Amino acid sequence: MTRRAILLLSVVVLAAIVLQAALLPVFIRPSFKPDLLLVIMVYMALRSSFQVGAPLAWFLGMLNDVFSGLYLGLNAAGFLAVFLVIRSISDRLYAESAILFVLAVAGATLANFVLNLLLLVLFTATPGIAYSMFSEIVPRLLVNAFIASLVTLFPGFERQLEVP
Repeated sequence: MTRRAILLLSVVVLAAIVLQAALLPVFIRPSFKPDLLLVIMVYMALRSSFQVGAPLAWFLGMLNDVFSGLYLGLNAAGFLAVFLVIRSISDRLYAESAILFVLAVAGATLANFVLNLLLLVLFTATPGIAYSMFSEIVPRLLVNAFIASLVTLFPGFERQLEVP
C-alpha cells in the first residue's frame, strides 16, 4: 500500500470508530447501529491482498471489540474468518461491482453473526444470548447493506487501490 492509501485508510478507520462508538449510539437505537468497521473490512477483503488485509481484518475486529464489544477477540475472530472466506473467492469475481459489495457486506454481517453466536454459545454461560442476538439481526443486516450501498456512491469506488 502506498503512503497515501495508508493515510486515507487510517483517517477512514478513525472516523468510523468515532462514529460507531461515540456518536451513533447517542442518536440511534442499538439494533439500527451500522457496523462501519465490518464494511471497511469487506472493502479491504475485495480489494487488498492477504498479506495486507488479514492483519488489518484482525485489527479492525479488535478495534470493534475494544470500543464497542462485549468480549475481547470475539469480533476479531469473526472478522478474520469472514475476510479469509471473502478474499479466497474474490479473485474469481468482479470485485469492483457495487452489487457484489452490497451482497458481500450482507453476507459478512450474517456470517459474523453466526460465528459470534456460535462462539458465545460454546464458550460462555449466558442464558438468553441467542434471543437477544436474533432480535437485532434483521435491522443490522438492512442497515449494513444500506451503508454499503452508500459507500458505492463515493468517487473512486470503481478504481482498484492495490494490485494483488
